[in-house]
Amino acid sequence: MTRSAERLRIAVVGGGLSGLSAGFRLMKLSEQTGRRIELKIFEGSSRYGGVFGSERVEDYLIETGADSFITNKPYALDLVKELGLWDQLITTNARYRKSYILHGGKPVVTPMGFNLLAPARLWPFLCSPLLSPVGKLRACCEYILPAGPELDDESLASFVRRRFGREMLERIAQPMVGGIYTSDPEKLSLKATLPRFVEMEQRFGSVIRALRAENRLSKSGGVDQAASGARYSLFMSLRNGMSELLDGLALQIQSKHVLSLNCAVKGLSRRSESSTGWRLEFDKTPSHESTSEDFDGVVMAVPMYRAADLLQHEDAVLSESLKEIEYASTAIVVSGHRLEQFRHPLDAFGLVVPIVENRKILAVSCLSRKFDGRAPEGKVILRTFVGGAMQPDYLARSDEEIVWLVMEELKEIFGMQGGPEFTRVARWNRSMPQYSLGHQGRIAGIEERLRGLRAFALAGNALHGVGLPEVIHQADLAARRLWEEIGS
Repeated sequence: MTRSAERLRIAVVGGGLSGLSAGFRLMKLSEQTGRRIELKIFEGSSRYGGVFGSERVEDYLIETGADSFITNKPYALDLVKELGLWDQLITTNARYRKSYILHGGKPVVTPMGFNLLAPARLWPFLCSPLLSPVGKLRACCEYILPAGPELDDESLASFVRRRFGREMLERIAQPMVGGIYTSDPEKLSLKATLPRFVEMEQRFGSVIRALRAENRLSKSGGVDQAASGARYSLFMSLRNGMSELLDGLALQIQSKHVLSLNCAVKGLSRRSESSTGWRLEFDKTPSHESTSEDFDGVVMAVPMYRAADLLQHEDAVLSESLKEIEYASTAIVVSGHRLEQFRHPLDAFGLVVPIVENRKILAVSCLSRKFDGRAPEGKVILRTFVGGAMQPDYLARSDEEIVWLVMEELKEIFGMQGGPEFTRVARWNRSMPQYSLGHQGRIAGIEERLRGLRAFALAGNALHGVGLPEVIHQADLAARRLWEEIGS
């Protein structure tokens, strides 16, 4: 039998977005090259999809995980097109493209054109009550401050304080960035998360000058100047929920290969009879009777602490490096309400909460304002976030206690009266990697070490970005690297 006729056995460990994306790409590479594979994806839980969860609750369509993806990078859109889901894409509702920041216990509109850390338009920023007059003056001084020295790394908090002052950090930057990374800004690496702001300072001498230059050059589809807060026109979802993306991946994979649920990998070792290839070990279960299986290649698409445990005996140095990546936990309380229950109009995509407000929640997202077709007429879906790196103690409470404290917060902030029509609590334990100072160097060391492990690749949201496009891209790269080693 020729090498091209041999069937390669490939395992993907993890059935979340990373694992399914890697498996899909391996399947496509096999079809394109004519090299046959036997692909198996192993997921330890009872469902695939990781931090995704679309669910019908009577006439509501809710999300207990990711609710959308950004399109400024093409990777998620490209995958949607490959899966034949292009006609299912939906855009955000232009009517509600704004956000709020809690200030003094009251929701205040994010200044129009504000770009995570800095204002692209000065007048809306100067008119906002979010900062004191002194705070606004200090922030505007960024325009004339000289660029600082180019550093190996700097925390987001240090950068914002240095360029814009303490008030800007505490009142705007921390809650807006915290809504993305659920992290402590004193530890968050700016270069690993928002490198464009570092580049702006070095190139233009001022972030405000850089953003204003961007605005002058922006065309349609560029900077969303009509929105307050994030560039909401760049976000998209799928008509039947984000799980449609995962279902599309799983359907194609399962048509030709194996996706095993409730099948946790307990051990990983090099095959004893060969210098290449790997042996995976399992607990014997009704769905998986073998206690071990051999594979020509493995893609590891699980959280880094899990990968570290599996690699402990094969590469202790790599294992320890993976353990250095910290994770935060969060809970999302999804609730459905009649709109008439609220004194506030809920006329925005959501609200973020500064830590200095001393509240028990991180943010509130109004899913049914972001996307049409999520809630019946006259009703709304709220997704309230609790925990994160800065408030982990709240996650020690029971689901019932978390729901109660969330409802109390909604009453105080939005004037809610009465109870919800339904609630769902989704706990995502150790699901959010923390891109701490030195993250890029840490990942570079990990990737260098990985080169010594033949027929092995690593994928996940802890490497080069937590957004869906970045996760899909990294899974694609991991699959291609593995294929170059064993499939060509």
